[in-house]
Amino acid sequence: MPILTGTIDLGDLQVEVILKDIKNINLRVYPPTGRVRISAPFHTSLYTIRAFAISKLAWIKHVQKRLRRRANVTPLKFTNGETHDVWGDHYLLDVIEKEAQPRVHVEGSSLVLQVRPSTGRPKREAIVDRWYHDQLKEVVTALIEKWEAIIGVKVAALFVRKMKSRWGTCNLSAGSIRLNSKLAKKHRECLEYVVVHEMVHLVEPTHGQRFKALMDRFMPPWRHQKAMLALLG
Repeated sequence: MPILTGTIDLGDLQVEVILKDIKNINLRVYPPTGRVRISAPFHTSLYTIRAFAISKLAWIKHVQKRLRRRANVTPLKFTNGETHDVWGDHYLLDVIEKEAQPRVHVEGSSLVLQVRPSTGRPKREAIVDRWYHDQLKEVVTALIEKWEAIIGVKVAALFVRKMKSRWGTCNLSAGSIRLNSKLAKKHRECLEYVVVHEMVHLVEPTHGQRFKALMDRFMPPWRHQKAMLALLG
């Protein structure tokens, strides 16, 4: 049973501290407000926790700033002239109303969304989301085949879903990985990092030193790619 020990004040930042039966100190910054929580082993002193929080202060501020920026983003309306991202590049949405099967494709600097007349925003969003899903799955299939040979694992199943707060997850017992369809909006390097990250979890389920050593071995620039993904939000 975790024990809530209160908060640590670091100037204008309050950090919630929880002691529980774990091996390492963990830090989380939660959306949408940027609330900060540190979980630590029972025996950890508040001095050690405070020093850890101070060492991560710049990163915490960066994540909180990104969360505030994300919260202030105007929701997309899926109308003409909006900016939509595909593989890290910006495209202007061009909505074409036509009595034909809905479709999405990139044409020059435009992301063309063809819909039937009177198609509302929710349906337009669903059509675009499905297109992102299909784009990602097509690219990821080849990436998985590439990295299965390098890492020496087999992905039993791939699932692509629209997720709110995670880029990917791994189910070790099932040998499957789940990816956020919104990765189709990011640079391909970011997608490859997430794929490798989740596939390495099929070998090492934690984020400890063995995991980091494996990432260093298979994908030396992974820290740069991770930082790029965090910066893009």
